[in-house]
Amino acid sequence: METIKEQFTEELIRKYNVQVPRYTSYPSLPHWHNMPSADDYANILNARINESKEGISIYVHLPYCESLCTYCGCNTRITVNHQVEEPYIHTLINEWNLYRRTLQKTPLIKEIHLGGGTPTFFSPENLVNLIIKLLANTDIAPEPEFGLEAHPGVTTLKHLKLLAELGFTRISFGIQDFNQIILKAINRHQKPEQIEQITHDARSLGFNSVNYDFVYGLPFQSKKDIIKNAEYIKTLKPDRIAFYSYAHVPWKKQGQRHFTEKDLPSSNEKLELYETGRELFLQMGYKEIGMDHFAFPEDALYKALVNKTLSRNFMGYVPRKPGVLIGLGCSAISDTGNCYMQNKPVVEDYMKDINEGNWAYVKGHLLSENELITKNHVTNLMCFFETSWNTAEDTFFKNLANDFAQLSKEGLIKCEPNKIKVTHLGKHFIRNICALIDPLIDKEISQNRFSKAI
Repeated sequence: METIKEQFTEELIRKYNVQVPRYTSYPSLPHWHNMPSADDYANILNARINESKEGISIYVHLPYCESLCTYCGCNTRITVNHQVEEPYIHTLINEWNLYRRTLQKTPLIKEIHLGGGTPTFFSPENLVNLIIKLLANTDIAPEPEFGLEAHPGVTTLKHLKLLAELGFTRISFGIQDFNQIILKAINRHQKPEQIEQITHDARSLGFNSVNYDFVYGLPFQSKKDIIKNAEYIKTLKPDRIAFYSYAHVPWKKQGQRHFTEKDLPSSNEKLELYETGRELFLQMGYKEIGMDHFAFPEDALYKALVNKTLSRNFMGYVPRKPGVLIGLGCSAISDTGNCYMQNKPVVEDYMKDINEGNWAYVKGHLLSENELITKNHVTNLMCFFETSWNTAEDTFFKNLANDFAQLSKEGLIKCEPNKIKVTHLGKHFIRNICALIDPLIDKEISQNRFSKAI
């Protein structure tokens, strides 16, 4: 029987290892052009909140880090000056107050997520101050989900204790790899014993969902490193694993120029790293979620996959459709489901606008009806590896019949009447398959806009 490794032919890799969107949103950010005014967006926001009874999610972008992790593609600000904390927290509260004056009714909060950057760059006291002011005079939904991203090297027991007292139960630790040679290459400083201790502390304080982020395709990374990482995972048993493909975009992120492509695994080697990790995770009892997540069967993420409520947004896979998401902070994105708005990415520009009483929006997009339909298909493919269409969409998908036939011949999809299903081999090229049904993508993929598929 042919193995998955044998199916990765050089021709297949050469054809599909092109730059395509990661599809954390649809349309992808470079294709946003239909930006509403701030007043129009306020009306859209209130309309969507009034339609939904679920409540809103809040994402808070905390961009500061003490050192630059050179693999990172996030919007960060590097400093060891912790005097920046209070002014930034003050600005976040000012932005939230702008929303409070805009919203027509008292917000029902169902979710808060602290992302970055390094949220635990901020002192426990400043994070507590932020959360208390965000929650002041609001209603809290039943069983809210409060979570944060954390660096094991700087997160303290006090951080965890005070946040747990405020209702935080989810935490995601950026591990990336346990090999100290790799960590040195990407300028990340943490020890296995720190990770073990902070995981134990989190669980003892009531964090019932612990996620580990790993990245495959890092400089100097080998199959042996993936196997060693799995040994740690088997001992520590995180509830979820995010197993991300390293996105090499040095034209956007200068830190990635600290190493060259010669230091990175080849495309074939990178695929082998993923397959190795995947097989080991499955052997431990994890279930595969989408293209880069794994979770135990009792986890909400896997239950959402089974119940078909799994969705995807700017933070990756989430167990339920996010509804209205309000993004606070520089570069943060708000998402109503039919409209996106993003804040200015430069800290000083964002803070100046907000503290002068103005919105800091820099980019946005109001989705057309056709874009909403495509968004649904992209979400289905990214979450469930299949999608089907109705007779009203027949013409659009009929025009893709030859492309689908080629994908089927290559073993990437299986075609059924008004439906396609992605094979295991095809999962590695799911971004390419989504790009195929994306009418906004030029067939000649533009260079230096997206990361490569592999």
